[in-house]
Amino acid sequence: MTDLERFLAVMEYQPKDKVPNHELGIWPQTIERWDSEGAPHDGGRFDWWQGPGPFDLDIREFIPVNFDLVPAFEYELIERTERYETIRDERGRVRKALIEGTVGGGRMCMDTYLDFPVKNMDDFRKMQKRYDASLETRYPQDWKANVPGWKNRDHVLILARNCNAAGFYWRAREWVGTENLSYMWYDDPALCREMMEFYADFTIEMARPILAETDIDYFNLNEDFAGKGTPLIGPGTFKEFIYQPLKRLIDFLKSNGVRYVCLDSDGSTQPLIPLMMDAGVDVHWPMERGSDMDPNDLRKKFGKSLRLWGGVDKREIAKGPKAIDAHLRELIPLIEEGGYIPTLDHTVPPDISWSDWCYYMESKHKLLEGKL
Repeated sequence: MTDLERFLAVMEYQPKDKVPNHELGIWPQTIERWDSEGAPHDGGRFDWWQGPGPFDLDIREFIPVNFDLVPAFEYELIERTERYETIRDERGRVRKALIEGTVGGGRMCMDTYLDFPVKNMDDFRKMQKRYDASLETRYPQDWKANVPGWKNRDHVLILARNCNAAGFYWRAREWVGTENLSYMWYDDPALCREMMEFYADFTIEMARPILAETDIDYFNLNEDFAGKGTPLIGPGTFKEFIYQPLKRLIDFLKSNGVRYVCLDSDGSTQPLIPLMMDAGVDVHWPMERGSDMDPNDLRKKFGKSLRLWGGVDKREIAKGPKAIDAHLRELIPLIEEGGYIPTLDHTVPPDISWSDWCYYMESKHKLLEGKL
C-alpha cells in the first residue's frame, strides 16, 4: 500500500498492510542529551512530521501556508538578569523567562506571561490588520506549480504545518491571555464573539485558494484548551462562543475537499468532545495520558466516529524496554480495530534516553505490523 492508501484504510476501518508510522516533535534539550549519547547526525533526523527520516516514518506533506499574524511584532528585550529575561515577543506578549536550561530557544519550564496586546475592541481592531488573508506572501511562491503533484499524490497532504493554523481558543489566548480570556467570556462577550467569527472568516479565506485547486487529506486545528483535570473552557461557554464558528469553518472545509478535520489539545478534554464531534471534528489527539486520556477508554465512550491519534505515555517510554513493551501491548485492540494511529502523547522530553527511544520505535514497528 502507498502511504496515502494506508492512512485512508486506517481512518476508514478498512483492511491495511500496517498502521501508519507517525511521530510528533522533540525538545531541544532531548536532542542535546541524545547527541551526548551517540545519536547519529543524519540530515532531517528529528523533523518527524515529514518522514521518513531514520525511523521509517510514513510521508506527510504540509502545504506551508502562513495562517499566523503578518507582520509580527518587533522582538524587544526589556530586562535581563543572571536568571531571567523579560521580553516582548513576536506576538506582542510580554513574558518573563527562566534562562537556565534553555537550549535552542526552548525553555525547560513555561514562561510567566505578564501582558498581552488585546484588552478591548480597539486593540482587536488593530490586531485584525495583522490577519489580512489577501496577502500573497502568505502562500508559497509559485505554489500552483505543485498542484499537479498534489492531485496525483501517493502520500498524505495537509494544509499548513502543525501549530500554524491554530484554533479559536488558541488564537484568542495568544491575543488576550488565558486568565484574561477566562473573564472576558463573561465581561466582554461582544469582543469574544467578534474574535471567534473573525477567525473563522480569516481561516476560510486563507484556505479557499488552495482548496480551489486540490483536495486535502486533513486540516488540523491546534487548541490546547484543557488542563490536567478539566478543560479551561466549560461546555456551555464553548457552545455559546466557539461551536458555531467552528462548525461553519468545518462545513466549508469539508464541502471544499478536506477529508478529515483534526483537533489537537493537551490535557483532559472529555467534556468538550461531544460538542467537537457534533461540529464535525473527525480526529482528536494527542490524548495525554497524564490527564487520564486513555485511547481505549475514549473509543469505548465515543465510538468509531472519533478517530484517535497519540496516546503513548511518554512516562512509560522513559522506564525502559520491559515497560515499553507492556505499555504498547495495551494498544493492540485499537491497532486491530482501526481508526487509531499511535504516537507519543506530546513532544519527546529529555528524560527519555536515546537507547530507550530507539527501542520504543523498534517495538512500535512491530505493533504497527500486528507482530508485537
